[in-house]
Amino acid sequence: MKKGLIIIDIQNDYFEGGTMALVNSDKACENAKLVLDRFRSENLPVIFIQHIATRPSATFFLPDTKGVEIHKTLNPLANEKIIIKHFPNSFRETDLLDYLREKQIIDLVICGMMTHMCVDATTRAAKDHGFDITLISDACATKDLEINGHVVAAADVQNSFWAALSYFYSTVKTTGQYLSLE
Repeated sequence: MKKGLIIIDIQNDYFEGGTMALVNSDKACENAKLVLDRFRSENLPVIFIQHIATRPSATFFLPDTKGVEIHKTLNPLANEKIIIKHFPNSFRETDLLDYLREKQIIDLVICGMMTHMCVDATTRAAKDHGFDITLISDACATKDLEINGHVVAAADVQNSFWAALSYFYSTVKTTGQYLSLE
């Protein structure tokens, strides 16, 4: 079985000084780098997903800004695929599915940002397309959310999504758990 790593939207706007800073984005990026290093050392496929906003009301990931760039910690190599997307689901109106099939990838390791939006949407879509998925929980980041005047802390958002996705859609592991099993 061939596996591939998908790194979703680890872009400058999600870090301190960006227009949509997330909670623990630095730590998530460091952990994503550890997983990326493992994939590179084993010469396994790596796919970067880069969101570029096209909605007129968008406030982050705006075209031709520093914020839209993939974070320098990860710095994609020439042989690594970069897929541009405009929606939370990385499969929607992109060539991601065709690329994965062409490379005969059936096992996906996913990390990235934002857990409650693009990571969730992509993971669910990947499962619907028949992929087996491992999510690296501490290589993902999100933010506090608000519903009906109630703030839900980022840690609670994370835990809720991991609990929901770990049943049918994926196996959820920390970076340490994943790297120690490989």
